[in-house]
Amino acid sequence: MRILRVAQKVYPEVKGGGPYHVHAMSRGQAAMGHDVTVLTVRRDETAPRREERDGYTVVRFDPTTNLLGNDISVGLAREVWDAEGFDVVHAHSHLYFATNVAALKRRFGETPLAITNHGLYSQSAPRWLFEVYLSTLGRWTFNQADVVFTYTEQERDVLSERGVRSTIEVVRNGIDIERFTPEGSGSDLIDSGGKTILFVGRLVDGKRPGDAIEAVMRLVDRYPSLSLAIIGDGPLKDHLEGKVAQAGLEETVEFLGQVEYEGMPELYRTGDLLVLPSESEGFPRTVMEALASATPVVTSDLAQLRSVASKAGLSVSVGDVEGYAKAIDNILCEDSNRRGARGRELIEENYDWERTVRKTTEILEGLTQDATGS
Repeated sequence: MRILRVAQKVYPEVKGGGPYHVHAMSRGQAAMGHDVTVLTVRRDETAPRREERDGYTVVRFDPTTNLLGNDISVGLAREVWDAEGFDVVHAHSHLYFATNVAALKRRFGETPLAITNHGLYSQSAPRWLFEVYLSTLGRWTFNQADVVFTYTEQERDVLSERGVRSTIEVVRNGIDIERFTPEGSGSDLIDSGGKTILFVGRLVDGKRPGDAIEAVMRLVDRYPSLSLAIIGDGPLKDHLEGKVAQAGLEETVEFLGQVEYEGMPELYRTGDLLVLPSESEGFPRTVMEALASATPVVTSDLAQLRSVASKAGLSVSVGDVEGYAKAIDNILCEDSNRRGARGRELIEENYDWERTVRKTTEILEGLTQDATGS
């Protein structure tokens, strides 16, 4: 197949679960013998416009303007519209203008379109705004697709309830279970002398990193050697650092910034648990990576995460800082190895990345066969 992948962000230029998914899917399909081209927005002015890497092609376009934290590129939109000779277009996230253009192209063209939903809401804009978007342009965009991929049955049901009538296929997001494993060395970025809590994610309002800090503040008297390692960067960093300094917790809360993907397995192995207090998510890789490393999780009580948390961690209502503190305390007090072992088993059985690539590719191949009648 000739696959045209439309993605606002791609790893390693942009860190995070969605950008890495795009990269790893493209790399995996290229290894299977498919011709993959990724169209994306240029983040680094020195980056080449066109690059061959890991078996696939990346073509970058400069941003034209920025709206609600998202770069809009007229050049990228034009390339999507004019693209010819591809067997299928695979766009990532309904939240971006380029995906809207891909949907319009499908409306008037013949090349099949797939859209992967990486989460219904943006972490960088008000939820009410995206409620309006989902009931209008967002729903229309989904409905132009021949297939919509979701990570969970819960996401599938939500899309159906919101009026999405395209075929919806549940393809569980996966990770490299050979890379993320309990066996191996820890990270020298963390002092493992005491209990360590991890927060991994962008420092934006939607991820609610401040809740993780406040939960730890409630536990330092009980656990004098407790530490919180914050891995990630974003617009809230200065505010959060000020909050930590004001509380006199500079020795307890450490901001590690962005950590290269290759260094993450060691970090997960060093941590005693991962906390994810987000107000919305798709099905985050951070949770799977922690569980694959036998590290328990405390997550927001989101429908798509509830079953996972019930087996290998705990879930808490969004914004309930006291609840997060109690959940963290419960896991630190118990034999967390038991939850960790269950987490590893859960990932091995359900979230192997090779299975994700294989099933996604099989469905895309089915679209191309339907389009050609073969």
